[in-house]
Amino acid sequence: MYSEMHQQGAVRPEYDDLARWIEEIGVDTLLARRAEAEALFRRVGITFAVYGEGGDPDRLIPFDIVPRVFSASEWDRIERGSIQRARALNAFLADVYGAGEIFAAGRVPRRPVFENEAYQPAMQGITPPAGVFGHIIGVDLVRCGPDEFYVLEDNCRTPSGISYVLENREVMSRMFPQLFATGQVRPVDGYPEMLARAMEEVAPPACTGAPQLAILTPGHFNSAYYEHSFLADQMGVDLVEGQDLFTSDGLLWRRTIRGAERVDVLYRRIDDDFLDPRAFRPDSMLGVPGIMDVYRNGGVTLVNAPGTGVADDKSIYVHVPEMIRFYLGEEPIIPNVPTYRCAEADDCTYVLENLADLVVKEVHGSGGYGMIIGPKSTAAEREAYAARIRANPSGFIAQPTLELSTSPTLSENGLVERHVDLRPFVISGREVRLIPGGLTRVALREGSLVVNSSQGGGVKDTWVLNP
Repeated sequence: MYSEMHQQGAVRPEYDDLARWIEEIGVDTLLARRAEAEALFRRVGITFAVYGEGGDPDRLIPFDIVPRVFSASEWDRIERGSIQRARALNAFLADVYGAGEIFAAGRVPRRPVFENEAYQPAMQGITPPAGVFGHIIGVDLVRCGPDEFYVLEDNCRTPSGISYVLENREVMSRMFPQLFATGQVRPVDGYPEMLARAMEEVAPPACTGAPQLAILTPGHFNSAYYEHSFLADQMGVDLVEGQDLFTSDGLLWRRTIRGAERVDVLYRRIDDDFLDPRAFRPDSMLGVPGIMDVYRNGGVTLVNAPGTGVADDKSIYVHVPEMIRFYLGEEPIIPNVPTYRCAEADDCTYVLENLADLVVKEVHGSGGYGMIIGPKSTAAEREAYAARIRANPSGFIAQPTLELSTSPTLSENGLVERHVDLRPFVISGREVRLIPGGLTRVALREGSLVVNSSQGGGVKDTWVLNP
């Protein structure tokens, strides 16, 4: 198991300053400051509700006050690999809804794409401004050794978590300003401006002046509503619900007390099915009737485009390295985790015979739900899961159980090692960008490999050091 702070009994150079600081202030001070941070999060309203969960409707994501640190060279690889991944995924989406060259070349099979529930026929033939479908893509990375990084999955629909990246840093810099006094830690507060600039770069053809931006939320009952309102505030744009918008004369408009005002670029944080009752679910009360017609005719740009989910489905994930080779003519900078597709007979046989050693996930699953971690499961759980696989093989993929790296994490008994992953957020406009940092998620239970916030995981500030 690779510890990101300690190797062979010594502190890694990237953690030298942090280790000295922790020793100086002591665990008791850290615990007191953690309680202060949680109170601040509660007061500000930084919450993450979980659908169907009883108890506190304004649940906090646990915040670990010990940051995770990357050197400049480590981050350089993460940055290049994440940007490469986003470029390939956008090229694939343009091809899926366009010429289909990768299918004609036999490099990716058609069936898993066009029979996928995330595929949207309404997008066929649409070319968004700058050819960008996935303007914000979250790339989930894991680490298993000094130079062993892997992409665990892609998030191309409406990836969440950036608000925690920014708020974690705000809290850390407020509570421990001395840690940032040297300027060694690269800032992350440029994200809202970076996103706004990318949205302006993909303004639709009908836009004749300065692009007017807005964020579409399903409302305050959504688990990520805090993030929607936070981003709108940080970007200086309007936060709107479907009832605030209407279409007319081939354009999208917002109702205001001053009358109707144009919206040129809409960052929508609602699922495809609810976006337009005329094009998708007719019973949706969250979207905007007719918005797909306006989008198709160049009256508005939607961020992210409908149908992007077909690129982050777990059955498509296995083909991303081939997309990189096909569209970019490059080898993947960060490889996939070796993956078995249960839709393939040989793979399915292997998975069923080795269920005790594998992690098996639902193809359409998310949030850590619907999966089984073989080494952590009972014989009865494996038997029940095997029955599910046999009933619907194409609904599952499997991967080896990786020894995820660990990062020092504060507990009531001092610092302990806990498993972590990382989600950088890649922003694509006419340029591709990302901030030097991302969402580090941490599995707070000892031995757990599940870092998802919906499964009890926490978050950390992520530091990228200057060279």
